[in-house]
Amino acid sequence: MTATASDHWISTEQGRLFARAWAPSGLPLIAGSTIVLFHDSLGCVELWREFPERLAATTQRRVVAYDRLGFGQSDPYPGSLPATFIRDEAATSVPRLREQLGFDAMIPFGHSVGGGMAVATAARFPESCSAVVTESAQAFVENCTLAGIRAAQAAFREPGQVERLERYHGSKAGWVLDAWIETWLAPAYANWSLDDDLRRVRCPLLAIHGDRDEYGSPQHPRRIARLSLGASKVVLIESCGHVPHREQLERVLREVTQFLTLGGATPETNP
Repeated sequence: MTATASDHWISTEQGRLFARAWAPSGLPLIAGSTIVLFHDSLGCVELWREFPERLAATTQRRVVAYDRLGFGQSDPYPGSLPATFIRDEAATSVPRLREQLGFDAMIPFGHSVGGGMAVATAARFPESCSAVVTESAQAFVENCTLAGIRAAQAAFREPGQVERLERYHGSKAGWVLDAWIETWLAPAYANWSLDDDLRRVRCPLLAIHGDRDEYGSPQHPRRIARLSLGASKVVLIESCGHVPHREQLERVLREVTQFLTLGGATPETNP
């Protein structure tokens, strides 16, 4: 099974966003919700790699991924990220994507900080979201999250590491790295949580997390599932780190497809 991709440029008040959409090839498209992918703090469309195509083919749904402003092929971000950047994404970029790509019903799916954006989207547009999926999402500022970021900060001081980011973000790579590290390590961000948005999520929610995630313990998916108002399910994947869609691709595809097909939740599961 494969999917056909098409590239798009999305106009916003602050600059253009790059987006790519996939539709399953040779199979009937399931009518209804478009899966919208929100990338992580260092991510972009290209860094999802084969996952969006596989997701479209497996779920038989349209999948849209985009580069947030300042990332990948999108225009530079005008300044530094505000502390409200997670919730702001639902208020600024998501409406433009919906208008210009022609979809209303959606399933927000976010990896890492993108998981928070997926939750914020479901909270802001409850009538349009039939489900929401978080993968390795943070729900609050945890000590191990900060420790993981500090370790990454040290690693990026090594020769050639920033150049790796430049392959995907070009001249914006330094901004991308600083935005991630400076936001999470800022004292003013220490009390951030996803709680308020979670309490406004009414649709079914699937929270996927690796048990060896270096940026967050299993407390995160459990809190996400517990506070959301819709039926929820936690999938904790054994021997898996922060990027389940790369480390355990088939497992993630299976869990997401089953969840969307059944449209409900079951107790926490392991392999």
